[in-house]
Amino acid sequence: MPRGARPLLERRGFEGVVELGEGEAVSIGPLTVHGTHADHLARRFPLGAETPALGYLIQGSQRVYFAGDTDLFEGMRELAPDLDAALLPVDGWGPRLGPGHLDPQRAAEALRLLAPRVAVPIHWGTYRRLGLSRDPATLREPAARFERFAAELAPEVEVRILAPGERLDLGSSEH
Repeated sequence: MPRGARPLLERRGFEGVVELGEGEAVSIGPLTVHGTHADHLARRFPLGAETPALGYLIQGSQRVYFAGDTDLFEGMRELAPDLDAALLPVDGWGPRLGPGHLDPQRAAEALRLLAPRVAVPIHWGTYRRLGLSRDPATLREPAARFERFAAELAPEVEVRILAPGERLDLGSSEH
């Protein structure tokens, strides 16, 4: 977790919480987790404290980038060369996304900087966004839009839209 988040998680019963800062890394079994830059305000709720946003590069037999809450930023190009997968948020809580968040088009633009083999849209479909239709198709719409933008802006990247609980096997890759 980002520095400053440990107390909240420990109060909720989590153990073994490791805090990271940008540029720091921790080994967990065969994996190494690196804290990466994220372009998002430091004030986080429900923490009510200044806890910086982070992305994470997870390295093992594959290299996976979890963007966390972030906006598009030029430094994405240098974050993680030779990515097997990028997990990118494509939606938010309300009818508009403010600064520090990716929408479907900006997430697809991030693919041009990150150049992963596979992209998985995240942060969509869990909750009906405030002010939007109750039609269940509305929940899938941000992921579908991301898939369309990705086909146009980064056609070399395979997009996989996963259902809740679904797994993705990236196969073996050497790095």
